[in-house]
Amino acid sequence: MRDAALHDDCAVSRMSDVQIPTPDPAQPELRLVLVTGPSGAGRSTAIDALEDLGHEVIDNLPLSLVPRLVDGPPLGRPIALGLDVRNRDFDVTALIELIDSLTRDPRLTIEVLYLDAAPQVLIRRYKETRRRHPLARDGDPASGVEREIDLLAPIRVRADVLIDTSDLSPHDLKSEISRWFGRGNTARMAVSVESFSYKRGIPRGVDMVFDCRFLANPHWVAGLRSLDGRDSRVSSHLEEDPRFAPFLDQLTSMLLFLLPAQQDEGKPHLSIGFGCTGGQHRSVAVAEKMGDALAEAGWPVSKRHRELERKASGGMPLTSG
Repeated sequence: MRDAALHDDCAVSRMSDVQIPTPDPAQPELRLVLVTGPSGAGRSTAIDALEDLGHEVIDNLPLSLVPRLVDGPPLGRPIALGLDVRNRDFDVTALIELIDSLTRDPRLTIEVLYLDAAPQVLIRRYKETRRRHPLARDGDPASGVEREIDLLAPIRVRADVLIDTSDLSPHDLKSEISRWFGRGNTARMAVSVESFSYKRGIPRGVDMVFDCRFLANPHWVAGLRSLDGRDSRVSSHLEEDPRFAPFLDQLTSMLLFLLPAQQDEGKPHLSIGFGCTGGQHRSVAVAEKMGDALAEAGWPVSKRHRELERKASGGMPLTSG
C-alpha cells in the first residue's frame, strides 16, 4: 500500500463531517466492536472468534461506509468490524474521528479491540508465512512492522480491550476473545488462572498476582525435575510442605470473597496469575488446584500455563521449577 493511500486527506471522507441523526427511542441499542492492530497480531483469528460468538462480521469495510452501516436497519445482533491499513481509505485521523463520533451516538455501545504483539514476534510470523507485509517498501517485513506500529500508536492508546498475542496460540486467542466478548453466554464473570515464570516477567493483563516461590521446589527432587505441576507426583510433593494447604485454603477463601465483588463492579473477566521461578512446578500446581476450586464454586474458569505452552511450541525451557 502506498503512503499516499494512507495519508491523503483528500481521499478520505472526514468523520468529523458525519452528522449523527436523532436517535429513535424504539430502535434497539447496537453493540459495535472495532477490531484493529498491526498486521500479523491475530486480527483475522479474532474476527473469526467474534463470528463464532454470534457477531455480524464485516472485514475491511471502508471507513467512509461505517456511518451508513450504523444508520441502516438493525441486525438484532452485535457487529464486529475488522479495520487495518489494508482498508481502502484507511487513515489514522479519520479512524480516531470515527471512534469519537460513534462514541457520542446514544444508539451505540462501541468497543475498540486492539490486537498487539512484540515487533520481533510480528517479524517472525511474517517470515514463517512468507507473506509480504502491506507496508514493507522493500519486501523486508521488519521495516513494514516498524512503520505500522508507529502509524497505529494513536489507535492503540484508545483501545478498550488490548490483547497481546505474542505468547498466544490461535486457540488461546479465541479463548481470550470468548472471555471478553462472550458475555451473553454466561451469567457469571469469566475467570482465567495462569502460571508463569518470574524469569520471563509477569504476564500482561493479569489482575491479581500471587508468588508461589516460598513453597518447596520440586525442581531439586531428581525424580520430579522433568515433570510439571499437573503431575500427581509433583502435587503430592507440594502437599507435604506444611505451608501448602493453609496457603491454598486461605487464598481460595479470599478469592471466593473477592470474585462476587469484582463481578458487581461490572468486570466481564478476571485474570489471576501464579508465579514461580521456572513456571513448571509450583505455579502450575497451584493454578491447577485453584482453577478446580473456583470451578467447583460455580465460576467459569479457564487455565493457561505460559511456560509449558512455550516449551511445547519449541521455546527454550526455563529451569529451577
